[in-house]
Amino acid sequence: MQALTRPDPETVAAELRASLELQRAAYLAHPVPTLAERKEDLRRIAAFVRDHRDAICDAISADYGNRSRHETLLLEVMPVVNDVRDTLKHLAEWMRPQRRSVDRMAFGLASNRVIPQPVGVVGVIVPWNFPLNLSLVGLAAIFAAGNRAMVKMSENSRNLARLLIERMPAYFPPEKLRIFDETGGLGIEFSKLPFDHLLFTGSSATGRAVMAAAATNLCPVTLELGGKAPAVVCDDFPLATAVERIMYVKLLNAGQICTTVDHVFVPRAEVDEFARLAAAVAAKRYPRLDTPDYTSIIDARSFDRLTGVLEDAGRRGAKVVNLLPGPAWDPPTRKISPHVVLDAPWDSELMKREIFGPILPIVAYDALDEVIDRINGGPRPLALYPFSHDRSRLDHLLDRVMSGGVSINDALLHVGQHDLPFGGIGESGMGHYHGYEGFLTFSKLRPVFRQARFSTIALLAPPYGKLADRLIAFLIR
Repeated sequence: MQALTRPDPETVAAELRASLELQRAAYLAHPVPTLAERKEDLRRIAAFVRDHRDAICDAISADYGNRSRHETLLLEVMPVVNDVRDTLKHLAEWMRPQRRSVDRMAFGLASNRVIPQPVGVVGVIVPWNFPLNLSLVGLAAIFAAGNRAMVKMSENSRNLARLLIERMPAYFPPEKLRIFDETGGLGIEFSKLPFDHLLFTGSSATGRAVMAAAATNLCPVTLELGGKAPAVVCDDFPLATAVERIMYVKLLNAGQICTTVDHVFVPRAEVDEFARLAAAVAAKRYPRLDTPDYTSIIDARSFDRLTGVLEDAGRRGAKVVNLLPGPAWDPPTRKISPHVVLDAPWDSELMKREIFGPILPIVAYDALDEVIDRINGGPRPLALYPFSHDRSRLDHLLDRVMSGGVSINDALLHVGQHDLPFGGIGESGMGHYHGYEGFLTFSKLRPVFRQARFSTIALLAPPYGKLADRLIAFLIR
């Protein structure tokens, strides 16, 4: 299978439609794969990852300019394998029809069941920041539910897309899985297709456009977006531990994670110490900017945006602190040194837009309700990271601040728990997948009522009389 290389929109649209028609015909011919077939599909996903582990790391690193091999293994390869393993363990239980109680009107031997069945063909639009994870973990849920899939990769994932397009057909035929590289206009045409479900991961702005396109086909969507996910450090929690955990997550993938800590609220008296400890952690983990363990910014546009917001914050009076010795950034390698920023104006670009880079604004606060009001004054975040051992404070934050997910006393870890649903709310997304919720998202839960040989409904048919009156009185008592 070759990558699409022709930018002509009509040709692109025709190839996409042909692929969808092929998969839909295959679905109609065999709409409900068996448990054994679904398990084999899942095993093939894991087999592909294991067979091409080194090639995957090399391809993603080439797409980034430099991507830590260990980060690819930890954050992309391992989650796919573990998710498949967990799904295989529970799939038989998830597929089992659910028995439901029968309404009082249905006397006798009537029965109710809910049968999870495949929806059909699912479209998947994948971002560049975790291109393997966010394609194959989604596919694990899609195939577990018995569906077929078409996947569109990002224009920033050329090397990985080429690897998938060339080698995935040895594991899945095109009527089961088709992967497309981004060419001019392909993303727009892809989102216009009448899929049975569409999974999109990316920015809120693009998510709006994808949802609008899907709406013309009444195609249901799962949107996994982003936003400014805050950490909140309370004064009862050991500051050094909080800094170590927050900085570990913040600097993974050079901060290019939708669920990373975007900014951190710190008690006013501890702000300077937080910055000092952050510098110590960064220097220990990344002793120099050119270490292969530190990931590059994905492209020149993103690099320029991040350096620009740092310079803008400095011009507007914020204290910008480079956490490593040496230059603040290196344009040829697109690496930006870890930074913390103090006293950034709330109307600065740094504080208004999701950062998506190795820059951590530290926000001083005096009372916890200040933090709550500030978070609630913006869009609901994809994640919330409170740090406290005080149960009442944690409950107060969880009750008052709504977010997509929560990790308490750490960051990001809720995303890797395969038995927890993943998803945003409001501008950070809609719908869930991962684990059982992923199986449900890509299944149609069909309610099936089976009438008994004798139907009590006949007793309530016109002409109504005293028997109907007595029966209704019994049913509504």
